[in-house]
Amino acid sequence: MRRLWLGFAGSLFGLWLTAGGATAQDARQNEPGKFDFYVLALSWSPSYCEQAGERAPPQQCGARPFSFVVHGLWPQYEKGFPEFCQNPAPRLDRNIVSSMLDLMPAPRLIFHEWDKHGVCSGLPARGYFETIRKARAGVKIPPAFLEPKAALTVSPDEVEEAFIAANPGMNRAGIAVTCGGTRLSEVRICLSRDLQFRECPEIDKRACKREKLNMPPVRGGA
Repeated sequence: MRRLWLGFAGSLFGLWLTAGGATAQDARQNEPGKFDFYVLALSWSPSYCEQAGERAPPQQCGARPFSFVVHGLWPQYEKGFPEFCQNPAPRLDRNIVSSMLDLMPAPRLIFHEWDKHGVCSGLPARGYFETIRKARAGVKIPPAFLEPKAALTVSPDEVEEAFIAANPGMNRAGIAVTCGGTRLSEVRICLSRDLQFRECPEIDKRACKREKLNMPPVRGGA
């Protein structure tokens, strides 16, 4: 199952542009625990489910109305990022996987995020996923995006401004909206290693340049 997911994840990550370049560009070169900051990637689940179609994981794209879900918490360098810092990665306990399904509602995604990004944090698995939960708890989703029942048309700037208004201390240089075609894909929020909002020019400059984006409604909407 995990081998199949790794093949699928390659195409998925091509569509959902990863933060930074294709390879690490830092002298530390994938040394676990040696990085500068995190990116918390929040995916707009309805966009992903439309994009994935029949390949969509049923836990995420079934009847439950997910809105923003956690794609991952990614260690970053100021330029570039580490990945697959331990190969093979330490085995991930399925109890940890089960405990994260409220935030990351696709077991294959959780396995993949641990293998690619989690081991680069230098934390044990339980510590890494506890850090994801703390990071997510520190970000308030704007009320308009909690559970829209109809499709929204927004600009990247409008989404950024809504998040900034809902989260004191966040600013435009520390958040980036990404897109897949005409759909909003993700909101990426830069956090220090102690999970405080911070600026991140390399992430910010890769934000979506479209003027308008579609946000499909949550499941059960129009």
